[in-house]
Amino acid sequence: MPCIAILSVNHQLAPIAVREKVAFTPNKLSNELKQFNKTKGVKACAILSTCNRSEVYAIVESRNAQRTLGEYLANAHNMDIAELDPYLLYFEGDDALNHICRVATGLDSLVLGEPQILGQLKDAYHAAKEANTLNKLLEKLFQHAFSTAKKVRTDTEIGSSAVSVAYCAVKLGEKIFANLSEQTVMLIGAGETIELCAQHLNQKGVNRMIVANRTVENAKKIADLYNAESISLKQFSLVVHEADIIISSTAASVPIIGKGLIESALKLRKHKPIFMLDIAVPRDIEPEVAQLDDVFLYTIDDLQQVVDNNINNRQREKTLAEEIITSQNTKFTDWVATLPNEKVVQTYRKNAYKIKEESVKVALKKLNNGGDATTIISQLADQLTNKLLHTPFGNIKQVNMKQLAQCKGCVPTNSNKKL
Repeated sequence: MPCIAILSVNHQLAPIAVREKVAFTPNKLSNELKQFNKTKGVKACAILSTCNRSEVYAIVESRNAQRTLGEYLANAHNMDIAELDPYLLYFEGDDALNHICRVATGLDSLVLGEPQILGQLKDAYHAAKEANTLNKLLEKLFQHAFSTAKKVRTDTEIGSSAVSVAYCAVKLGEKIFANLSEQTVMLIGAGETIELCAQHLNQKGVNRMIVANRTVENAKKIADLYNAESISLKQFSLVVHEADIIISSTAASVPIIGKGLIESALKLRKHKPIFMLDIAVPRDIEPEVAQLDDVFLYTIDDLQQVVDNNINNRQREKTLAEEIITSQNTKFTDWVATLPNEKVVQTYRKNAYKIKEESVKVALKKLNNGGDATTIISQLADQLTNKLLHTPFGNIKQVNMKQLAQCKGCVPTNSNKKL
């Protein structure tokens, strides 16, 4: 029987240098899904790729599902499976069910309980649906994860504190600069994380923000919300020296900010410090930029220390959230247990219609040959009744025979025996 299998490379084991190698770019995701779905033994699949994790979800008919998924992930990124092995987390069956629910509810996130991951998981689901790589079981798995996440959000306070990646990025900036309102902030990208950063920075009173993006129209949508400026990435090099804080989160496949560019900017700034935070995977900023004096470069992995200071109250809700997941998963497991019966019903229904069509065909032929309608209809009814009851009656007899065999040798009780 097919099993649910998940292979994950995430922040728990893999550093950013590994995670960026296995990240899936959005514009190639549809082709990757279709290719993945052609893998031998894979019946359905979906792919989740964020800054903190790349995960493949599959319904697999294979004795070695872990190997199947591992080889796919390695081949998709032109890597040797041995290079990935130390960073792979594999889940199957009930463990896979528990994992996707922990991901959806934010219990498996770098920032405990963060809400963005649910939206990202929904994006992964919709991408798989559009690529036609879902089947009934995988579809139900995702819907179950979404409903479980909703219940956890409703019944607990797991998401009450603002500890998103964007929030932590701003908190880290406050450790470098005493007064953020006096700094010029450059935001690169136009996704949800950048928009959240703009929101938090605006709340901190930052007077000047510049949003840079490959598509200026998308940058302008965020800039207009927070009275900021918008520019294209082509203009970025002309104004980068004006930025005291640079936060970057794009979907670029290679770094867009190099050491040489920042060296030039520092000269124009007369070596006034720059705080740079790269929260993209793959990275937007070359790691060598960190070697420059007067540059404070952090990656998403560096947010952990900030996260630890902002999750105490969420930890208290974690136990309750896990209890909800366990309870909800029981319902899903019960549904999966009914699938074999569902297939039996579908087969029986198909055979019943086939019997009906054959019997009606014979009856119509008799009528066309001048047979008595009443007699023919009566015979048709008898034939359909006998044929449709044949299989269930046979099953009942088999059950009775098994029960008799099990009871053979037992001493029967006689409730009518007179004392």
